[in-house]
Amino acid sequence: MKATPSITGLFAVLLGISFNLTSTTGAPDDLRDLVTRKVDAEYSSLFSIYTNLHAHPELSFMEVKTAALVAGELRKLGFTVTEKVGNTGVVGVLTNGSGPTVLVRADMDGLPIKENSGVPYASTDIVKDLSGKDQPAMHGCAHDTHVTGLIGTARVLMAAKEKWAGTLVLVAQPAEEIVGGARAMLADGLYTRFPKPDYAIALHTFSTLPAGFIGYGEGPFLASVKSADILVRGVGGHGSAPHTTKDPIVLASQIVLALQTIVSREIKPGDTAVVTVGTIHGGLKRNIISDEVKLELTLRAFDEKVMAHLIAAIQRICANLAQAAGMPDDRLPVVTVLPESVGVTSNDPTLTRRLVSTFNGWFGPDRVRLSPPVTGAEDFSEFRRQGVPICMWWIGATDPAKIAESDRTGVPVPSNHSPTFAPIPEPTLKACVTSMTAAVLELLGNRPATR
Repeated sequence: MKATPSITGLFAVLLGISFNLTSTTGAPDDLRDLVTRKVDAEYSSLFSIYTNLHAHPELSFMEVKTAALVAGELRKLGFTVTEKVGNTGVVGVLTNGSGPTVLVRADMDGLPIKENSGVPYASTDIVKDLSGKDQPAMHGCAHDTHVTGLIGTARVLMAAKEKWAGTLVLVAQPAEEIVGGARAMLADGLYTRFPKPDYAIALHTFSTLPAGFIGYGEGPFLASVKSADILVRGVGGHGSAPHTTKDPIVLASQIVLALQTIVSREIKPGDTAVVTVGTIHGGLKRNIISDEVKLELTLRAFDEKVMAHLIAAIQRICANLAQAAGMPDDRLPVVTVLPESVGVTSNDPTLTRRLVSTFNGWFGPDRVRLSPPVTGAEDFSEFRRQGVPICMWWIGATDPAKIAESDRTGVPVPSNHSPTFAPIPEPTLKACVTSMTAAVLELLGNRPATR
């Protein structure tokens, strides 16, 4: 579905934005022309793939139909395809002469969110999660654009096969939303059963950039994340006799408040850290003092020493507050750091500068923006193993008119993971395919002249 020209076009003119991704200053060379023509020719088909994926998302490690789609598309293009890598992952390999090996990763999973975006292809599906529970599902983080972009990039690079040399490894990864898919694929031999990459690259659709823009950053780009649970234990009893109990609800409340002091009073000003208590569950009935309360936390940082400090501080606060409340030693809180954790996504500076120079040439520097690090997390960081340099960049997804209105009013546009978020397919999809194609051509062969 294209952006409405009467509104979007007006704001594009006012903002100096062109939706034609190739109309940069200076004549494009034959390679850029080839890529542009192929992207335009494939757009209708890619739009159909995208809307089908958007309407029928699958949750983490349940991406069976999505994986089959990717595998089928890559096989038709001549890739050697292996399915069920790391559970539902797909790896397509194509060697086109002698040269470096480039890995391109796209994540496939949706989120357990009931969509309320209003687009005609919005998801209404109810699907099974890993536990077998029925859940609403939505591509609330735009992984459907990533999968579509991977397929589109494969098609364009096959059309430009004479312009590059080397090995292309295309990866459709499961379970990014639970930061488990990259680790599972690597454990299943991604860097041993298949050619180890000289570079690993990925993109991510981002709601706070105008559609068709690129955002980049050197070094830390997304935060590390650790998930932690706190089991606050008490001594239960009758609500009319609190003096005979040790109330875990009161203790849990004190812990929640005390945790807020870690970032404000223990972390050095200027260092980024987040401690969020996302859930609190406890109690059975209004006149019963229960014997436990459960808290679920997410922790974020850009420095592993800061992350270690967060965990140590949480453990210290929980134990000391419980002791101050007179809790027996065998009933102190239990802090558990879960496997659902991942390190900082840090873009290799040399690789990033090389790709940014390429993007400036393809898109124009007015559409390529330095972006500050964000405290979201990505398991693409796992692909840095064995010294492989990585780079991830943002692709803007929101109508520039809405971005301008947000800047004027201060009301945020719908974010990734919002039930109302839906990218504008064009130029978002074209920017996904064009930027990834340009990046691969830069790393594997010929490239258009820069501005």
